[in-house]
Formats: sequence, structure tokens, C-alpha cells
Amino acid sequence: MRQAGAWIGFVIGAAALILQLSLTIPLRLAEGDSLPAALVFYLSFFTILANLALVLIYASELWATPLLGWFRAPVTRATMAAAIALVAIFYHLILAETWDPDGLGLVCDGALHYVTPALYILWWIATARHGKLGWSDVWSMLLTPTIYLVYVMARGALTGDYPYPILEADRLGYAEVALDALAVLLGLAALSAIVVGLDRLLGAPRP
Repeated sequence: MRQAGAWIGFVIGAAALILQLSLTIPLRLAEGDSLPAALVFYLSFFTILANLALVLIYASELWATPLLGWFRAPVTRATMAAAIALVAIFYHLILAETWDPDGLGLVCDGALHYVTPALYILWWIATARHGKLGWSDVWSMLLTPTIYLVYVMARGALTGDYPYPILEADRLGYAEVALDALAVLLGLAALSAIVVGLDRLLGAPRP
């Protein structure tokens, strides 16, 4: 079941990422970006990075290469369960009404924000080796998203290009962006705590 689920998640996740890449790059090139700049833009979205991490987690399950060892760690897989849940919730509550994709864009939209999160969370619940996490792991689960936030804010300050409306400091001001970012991080902390609690519950000895 673990291998079959990994293959399904890997194929769907990789296909969705490649499709989104094929849509994004020509659009950015048409707007005057160089190819490297277009790639940086594509990789500036947390949705893309989170889904890429899921694909690598699936790959680490399918191929026993030491290069993917970090993606086999229980805390890494738990971190991504919380992070991809945040992707789905944040998109549904905040971003979904800000644009109206159609065609292949709509396919990517649904795949990256709803299908891959649901598949991964179900796969993690059903097949992970639970009982490996402690409450202190919640703090480490916030590290990678915090690094991402620092990076996109620094990049935005230099280029004026922010991946999400709530981070647009040039429009909203840094005080409002800081409050928005804090709210998102608190939401992620709550999701991380839920994931750790679920892991401990699923990994508890059965009578």
C-alpha cells in the first residue's frame, strides 16, 4: 500500500508541477523575463515548493538512494503534512476568489491545491511509521516555512515581486504584512501540533 500510494502521488504530483511549469515559463518570457528569472518566479511560490517536496518524499520511498535520505525522516514527512494542509486551507479561504483560472490552468489549480494535499495526507496517515514525533518537533516543523518567508520578503524588497497578495509590503506596508505572516505561522503551528498529536495517537501501543 505504501509503494502503490507513493507511485500514485509521485506521478500526479510530478505531472501537475510539469504542467504548471509549462504554463508559467512561456507567460513570464512573454512578459520580458529571462529564462532564469522565469524559473525563479515559478519556484517562489510555497505551493510549488511544497508540492516539489511531496514528489521528493514519494521518490525517497520508491528509490533507496542516500541523496533522498532527509525526505525519509519522520519529522520531514510530518512537516510536509502540515505544510500541504496549509496550502489547501490558505488557498481555499483566501486565494481562490482572487482569480478565475480556466482550461489547463484550472486543472493545475485543482491538482496542486486540492488533489495532491488530499493524497499526501491520506498516504501519510495510512502508511507512515507513526509514534516517532514529540511535541518539541512542532518548533522544527516551523523552521523551513519561516526560512521561505524570510527569502520571499527579501526577494520582494529587492525586486518588488511578491508571490502572494498578503505579502505585498510595497502596497500594504510592513506592519500589516508582519501581522498577516504571523497569523499564517500561527495557523501552521496549530496544524503542526495537530499532525504531531495525530502521529502520537496513531503510534500509541494497542491493548
